[in-house]
Amino acid sequence: MKPLQVQHLFFIDTLVCRYLLNIQFLITTHIQKRKTGAAQVLMLFIISWNCLAAVEYRKFEDPQKVQTYHHLISELRCLVCQNQTIADSNADLAKDLRRQVYEMLQQGKSQQEIIAFMTQRYGDFVLYNPPFKAKTGLLWLGPVLFLVTGLVIVVFLARRSKAPADETSDTEQQALKARAKKLLDNGDRS
Repeated sequence: MKPLQVQHLFFIDTLVCRYLLNIQFLITTHIQKRKTGAAQVLMLFIISWNCLAAVEYRKFEDPQKVQTYHHLISELRCLVCQNQTIADSNADLAKDLRRQVYEMLQQGKSQQEIIAFMTQRYGDFVLYNPPFKAKTGLLWLGPVLFLVTGLVIVVFLARRSKAPADETSDTEQQALKARAKKLLDNGDRS
C-alpha cells in the first residue's frame, strides 16, 4: 500500500470569516422563525464552504521519500513570502516548488541534488540555513556585530556617566563655597 501525503492549503481572510458568520447567524434566526427550505439549503452551502479548500495529494512509494519530501519543503524558503518555508506558504511559486521537489524525488534524485538544483537556480537565499560563504558572511556575522557594537556603546556610556562631570581645583572649590556662604548670609541683592 502506498503512503498518501495530504497537505491542506485552506486560508480564509478574517473579514470573510466574519462576514460568513454574520450571514450564518441571520439565516439561523430566519430558519428558527420561518422554517423555510430555501434558508436551510443556503445554510448548508455556508456550512460546507470549507469544502472548496485546495488540497494537494502526493503519492510516494517509499516512506523514506515522504520524510525526504517533508525535510526538503521545510528547509526551502518561499521566495515570495520570504519568512515562510514552501511547506507553510500558499503562494503560487511555493506550490510550484513543492511540485518540482516531488517530481525530482519521483525521478530518483537525492536530497543533495535537489538542494543543489534549487540553489543554482534561486541562489543561497532559497535555503533557510544558508552555508557560510563570503556572500553570506554578513548574514551570519551581522547579528553578532550588532550585539557587540551595542554592548560597547552601553559600556562606554556607563563609564562616561560614572566619571566626574567637572573637576575643579581646591582653590576654585573654596572660592565657590565662600561665595555661597556670602550669598546665604547676605542674601541675593541683584
